[in-house]
Amino acid sequence: MNKQKRFAVILAGCGVFDGAEIHEATLTLLAIAQAGGSYECFAPDKEQAQVINHMTGKLMNEERNVMVESARITRGKIKPLYLFEPEKFDAVIFPGGFGVAKNLCTLAFEGSDCTVDPEVELAVIASVEASIPIGALCIAPALIVKILPGADVTIGRDPETVRTIEKMGGTHHETDHAEVIVDSKYKLVTSPCYMLDAHILQIARGTQNVVNELIGLM
Repeated sequence: MNKQKRFAVILAGCGVFDGAEIHEATLTLLAIAQAGGSYECFAPDKEQAQVINHMTGKLMNEERNVMVESARITRGKIKPLYLFEPEKFDAVIFPGGFGVAKNLCTLAFEGSDCTVDPEVELAVIASVEASIPIGALCIAPALIVKILPGADVTIGRDPETVRTIEKMGGTHHETDHAEVIVDSKYKLVTSPCYMLDAHILQIARGTQNVVNELIGLM
């Protein structure tokens, strides 16, 4: 009998403009369950960089916690990222959303000169050292490139983001909806999701393809 595959899902808040992209996060969890796997969710326990009104797109004068907001997606079941132990999992996935570029690193504010949250960097490096496959959706591949030198990734075909990835030393591959790029050196699987003008069904196919590729790398 095959052992159930265990996935760690690392979130960046709740909501596309200041946290994790909710469709990508939820459909990732669904894809894992449909593949017969289990998941556990993590997020940094810290203040968000920004709080955005998702109706107007304007900055709000509020403070919110990344882990507390991420718990909205997970129905309260979430752990602080510092408790992530790669040896307890078979793969780790980063859904996208601006929270990746604002809360997990400073890419949204500093571009290629960005810094990465120390807990996030440690989680990625520890996963590579443990030979745990990593999935990254949407803008998350740019975060991974900042941590893993020379990684092969895709965010679709947005020229500005591609230039940023290349400036950070990554290799970008242009892709369309639901396509994936696999970096065999790092066991890294990436897909563009909402970095392209996508329909929710295309996001579902993208998350399914990433999960299936990760299982193949286990």
